[in-house]
Amino acid sequence: MKSELLLVLALCLCVSTKPLSKKRTYNKLLLISFDGFRWDYDQDVNTPNLDKLVKEGVKAKYINPPAITMTSPSHFTTITGRWIEDHGVVHNLMFNDKTGLRVPHKATLKRSEWWDNGALPLWITAQNQGLKTASFFYPGGGVNYSGQAVDRFLVEDHGQPDDNETGWQQNIDTVMGWFTKEDFDFVTLYYGEPDNVGHAFGPETPERIKIIEQIDRTIGYLREAIHKNGLTDHLNVILTSDHGMTTIKMASKVNEIKLSNYMSLFNLTRFDLLDYGGFGMITPREGNEQEVYDALKNAHPNLTVYKKEEIPEHFHIRKHERIQPIVLLADLGFNINSRIILHINKGDHGFSNEEMDMKMIFRAFGPDFRDNFLAEPFDSVSIYPLMCKLLGVVPEANNGSLSDTKDMLVDNADTGGSSGRIKVSFSLLVLMIIILTLI
Repeated sequence: MKSELLLVLALCLCVSTKPLSKKRTYNKLLLISFDGFRWDYDQDVNTPNLDKLVKEGVKAKYINPPAITMTSPSHFTTITGRWIEDHGVVHNLMFNDKTGLRVPHKATLKRSEWWDNGALPLWITAQNQGLKTASFFYPGGGVNYSGQAVDRFLVEDHGQPDDNETGWQQNIDTVMGWFTKEDFDFVTLYYGEPDNVGHAFGPETPERIKIIEQIDRTIGYLREAIHKNGLTDHLNVILTSDHGMTTIKMASKVNEIKLSNYMSLFNLTRFDLLDYGGFGMITPREGNEQEVYDALKNAHPNLTVYKKEEIPEHFHIRKHERIQPIVLLADLGFNINSRIILHINKGDHGFSNEEMDMKMIFRAFGPDFRDNFLAEPFDSVSIYPLMCKLLGVVPEANNGSLSDTKDMLVDNADTGGSSGRIKVSFSLLVLMIIILTLI
């Protein structure tokens, strides 16, 4: 009898010393990005659900996007924790400066060669450490990285409506099913608004207010869905964006920037990426770099021109080979036009990330986040180490800092970890003493 009890005890101890899986130790995580949600968009709108998150979660005053304030570069900085010069997604368009190839934004979402430059996104890193991950329309989620794909991904098709509220709710329902029925650990969800409304109508308009009200209702629907699916105590949620939006200045009020007024683009340049907001790049023809630079350097009071090697270090873009020899940056609200002035967008981005109109939102809630916590501004690159900590993932090399976000966590010393295993081991130790006493 004594030997049988000792055998049972030994088996129990073997089980108790086996580490608990990450799924049982760490909570799940949902990252939601609302494209073009400027940091102050909810301040002049009735947003009861976002207001609740201020009291029942974390709000940052604002966060800073990377230097190229465009959708693809900024989203990839968030999911990799790397500056643009490290991850190489330098524009919304995929391009080849030697062949003249330009691939539109939504077509790039299925082109691995544009995204797979050596910086691993969190989906892949988490999968390599035993977690299940998914991407719902998030930029970069629908391609391969060194041949490895995200476990589950949906890619936004060209022409797909971005503002259908019923569709938004259905997307949330799908994601909740991934968490509850298929046991996914980490999901990213992307919405194309309020960016489209900001471009079409401008940020200071009734249309923008209306779309923010729709986003707020969607946040309310999300909270209800989390509760209905029993995820309240098991799911952390981060809400953020990629850049802000500003009103574009028109010719009736200002002297707009048109580069063909100052130089012959046909004769002096071999390739250019212009007409996309406040950021542009030019590849001069061989031997013409200095002439292009001189022609544009003081051409317009609201245009700043850099040779690649002159780009300020804090922009974190100049080291990548995809950055062209001449980089242009316009003052806030001034589009960089090449040959003709196109009044397509009433609002736009692409301007310096130091401008307040380019800053974006950050909200977070869930079991690992503090209530009623106001965080100081930080760089979006630091969202990555925060997500790794929440998931229990060992991060890849990154440019973020956990010190920017750790104070917003309930336990900033250890989110998850081995406390459950220690408790079980102690209980079994007590059981062992009792059994030995009885023997």
